[in-house]
Order: sequence, then C-alpha cells, then structure tokens
Amino acid sequence: MVSDLRSHYVQLLGLTDPWTITNVDLDHDAMVLTVRVSWPEGEPVSCAVCGATCTMEDHREVRSWRHLDTMQFRTILTCRVPRSRCPDHGVKTIAVPWAGASSRFTLLFERFAVDVIRTARSLTAACDLLRISWDQVQLLMERAVERGLSRRDCSGIRYIGMDEKSFGKGHSYGSLATDLDQGRVLDVVQGRTREAADALWTAIPAPVRSSCAAVAIDMWAPFMDASRAAAPQADIVHDRFHVTRYLTEAVDLVRRQEHRALRSEGSDLLTGTKYLWVRDPDRWSVEERATFRGLRHASLKTGRAWAIKEAFHGFWAYRSVAWARKFFDRWYFWATHARLRPIIAAAKTLKRHLTGILAYITHRITNAVTEGLNSKIQSLKANARGFRNFAHYRIAILFHCGKLQMYP
Repeated sequence: MVSDLRSHYVQLLGLTDPWTITNVDLDHDAMVLTVRVSWPEGEPVSCAVCGATCTMEDHREVRSWRHLDTMQFRTILTCRVPRSRCPDHGVKTIAVPWAGASSRFTLLFERFAVDVIRTARSLTAACDLLRISWDQVQLLMERAVERGLSRRDCSGIRYIGMDEKSFGKGHSYGSLATDLDQGRVLDVVQGRTREAADALWTAIPAPVRSSCAAVAIDMWAPFMDASRAAAPQADIVHDRFHVTRYLTEAVDLVRRQEHRALRSEGSDLLTGTKYLWVRDPDRWSVEERATFRGLRHASLKTGRAWAIKEAFHGFWAYRSVAWARKFFDRWYFWATHARLRPIIAAAKTLKRHLTGILAYITHRITNAVTEGLNSKIQSLKANARGFRNFAHYRIAILFHCGKLQMYP
C-alpha cells in the first residue's frame, strides 16, 4: 500500500529515475501533506551550469517547496538536494525538475498562481485563495513578470505611445510606454521628467527604437525631447484627445470668466451649464439639448468659444496634410481674432506644435490605447488601495497590462 502511494506521487510529480519518494506524511491538525523526495547516494548527477555528468559531492540541508493542494490539504515537497562536483565549475547544487532556481514554489504552483492573481480582485483575495502571504504573492508576481519580459517579442512594433499616470497622492507621477499595435504596456518608470522618458526609451530594444515610425505623445517637452533623441526617425504625433483637451479647457475658462461677470450683474444664465460646453454633443442628455436651444441665441462668449472648439473637429477628417494645413490656417485666423484670450492662448499652443498635429494625418494614431490601459491601471490602484512603493506598482501594471507569457 505504501509502495503504491509513493509510486502514485512519483507519477503526479512527473519524477524520473533516480528521483524517488521516500515518505508521505499527513498532518491532520495542521492540514498539511508533506511529500519527501530524495536522490540516492552514489548516483551521478548533472552540473547545473554546464549539464555535464559529475560525481555527487554531498546533500544540502532540507529544503521545502509549496505545491498544489491535495484535496483540502496544503502540500509541501521537501528534499535534501544533492550537490555536484564539476571539474569546470566546482561544487554546485543541482537543478530539481519540480521547481525553478531559487524558488520555494513548484512550477505547477507558480503556473496556478499566475491564473489566480490574474483573476482575483486584489492581492489580498489572491492570498486567501492560494493560502500564502502577501509577500509571497508579490514575489510570485515579480518572478512571473521577469519571465515574461525575458520572453517578450518586440519585433514589428511601429507605433509607440507615451503618457503619464498618477501614482500615490499629490503630484507623484509615473510614465509609461505602450505598444499601440498590440495594446500592451512596454514599461513603466517613476516620474515624468526627461530622465524618466529617457529610461522608458532605454527599456525598449534598440532595433525597435530604430524602426519605430511614430510616437503618440502630448505636448510635454521632456517626452518630446527624449523621443527625438532616442528615435530621431520617428514622427512625433500629438494625440487628438490631448489637443481636444486643450480647447475644452479654454472653453471652460471662458465660461467661468463669463459666469462670474453675469453673476455680478444678477444673471444666472450659465449656472449649471459646465458639462454642456465640455461634453461631446453626441452625449448630451435631453435636458442638455433643451438648455442649449435656449442659450444658442444669447450672444454668449462661451457660445463662440464652444463653436470654435467644435469646428476644429473637422481637422481630423482630412487625409491630405496640405489640405489639413489650409484648414488649420483658416481656423487659426478665426480663433485668434475671436477676442477670447483663453481661446487665443490655446490656438497659439496648437500653432507651436502644428508639425506634431499634422503628423496625425499621416499616421492616424492616437493614445486611445494608452488611455484605455490607464483606465485598467486605475482599477488596479483602486482594488489594491494603493501600493507600498513604485516597484510594486510597476510589477502590477506589467503583470496585468503587459500581455506577457508568464507561465513557468
């Protein structure tokens, strides 16, 4: 019976000669099953460095590995792993078939843990399901990400996005690079400085940097300077959503200024209309449409600013850079002669970055993929209720948003 049980576990673990199961202990009180694995004395071993067959030097102290649960029992493998004496590499601990180097989890447990962490709402939930500590789950994630990054294929990336993401409280930011073709995060670094942007580009393999056709970024100077230095052949494309944000903020500033002026005269004409002017008209509610109809003939400065913002949407439909430039020139004349200072300032900002805005006509890329990943990252932050440090934040982003092959 005992011999059959040992043979059973040899098959379950996929062990080959001369690995053997010497004992299977069941602790009912602790709800732990311990499987003891051994390598017979005198059997030759293989060097962990070169794989050459060597004589066995000795055994190490007893080590333990967490394995998949057996029924309701936590399962632990224990073994005194042999050491080899290699003529070229000296005394080395041999590799075991059930676990990776320096790991205290079996390969099967690590694979299962990757699936659990992916689907669990938080690391705390993963800890409960796996019945291990928070630090152990974090370690498993780090090992999984390390495996995934070592296997990642970056060939064929033509379009890269760069954006910032808040981290923690206050003005604490991280910068991330995304593969716009495959919708994945390439890397994340702390800060949004020129040094941070340089570090992002350094994390991208040199062949990818030299073959990148364009990079979608906002008008943040450190990102632009780093991109020109790391990938001088790549066009800088200013994302249409960031351009729209500049104009929307200008319209809102006009509204606030006019609202204060009207209130001082005893008028509440613009009270409660903020989202009417900043929201896409296609998303207006029935009430907002009715409010707009009531305001459209009121000769409001806000209405003129809104019309200028909405008119710029026509720019994105052009397929010819020359015709898009002509459109911009006409629009720019209108915007800068509207006697609305926020709109004039926004128009001049767009004029200074016109080359990057026109590059959209050629490449038709946006940071919509990056913004979508930002939403997922925001969910990770909310579920985690914050991260202990930026390194953990980066690991979580790459684990869930890197599309990495992380199984051992």
